[in-house]
Amino acid sequence: MSEDGGIALDLAFSADPGLAPDLVEAAVPWCAGPEAAEAHWQQLLAGWLQHLQAQLPPQLRAPAYSLGLSLVNDSEIAALNSDWRDKPGPTDVLAFAAQDNDLDGTPAMPLPPGHDALGLDGALELGDIVISLETAARQAPEHGHNLEQELLFLASHGLLHLLGWDHPDEASLAAMLQCQEELCSSVNVQASGSVAGQP
Repeated sequence: MSEDGGIALDLAFSADPGLAPDLVEAAVPWCAGPEAAEAHWQQLLAGWLQHLQAQLPPQLRAPAYSLGLSLVNDSEIAALNSDWRDKPGPTDVLAFAAQDNDLDGTPAMPLPPGHDALGLDGALELGDIVISLETAARQAPEHGHNLEQELLFLASHGLLHLLGWDHPDEASLAAMLQCQEELCSSVNVQASGSVAGQP
């Protein structure tokens, strides 16, 4: 647990340095300035993990978690999509779950030799979320979102996949989307890019 009694999160955040400056600017505070962006994402994801605790199976309930989040361009996510899912072209978000042996038919993310699901600090390793900033920017208007809202929507989708949610049918997809809406509605994205109302 963190010092305030909430969920502790060890987040490895990265943003591709080759992302278009106008996209980075539009994604502030979630992209610009690695340390500031990481702090925003860490607060958000830890709050979401806290919010979801009661819904998680016992093996995924933990006082501390570890995960990675990367914002990339279309070519990078297209390469991952091809390598891991045998699907051509870019996609919006990919989730590589460390705790799931069969995510979309792919094997679980390999852990380094000698490591189990709990890291050296006792944090439960969840895996990695990869989001294409370019795809997010293109599809945001289609979903009635600004870029910040689309990023949060995609991050919530990736996080739920890391926690075992899936959508093999319409009912499962509806339940997952409802949970995403709950998570996203717990965050008030201001026009200035500041965040209020964290869970």
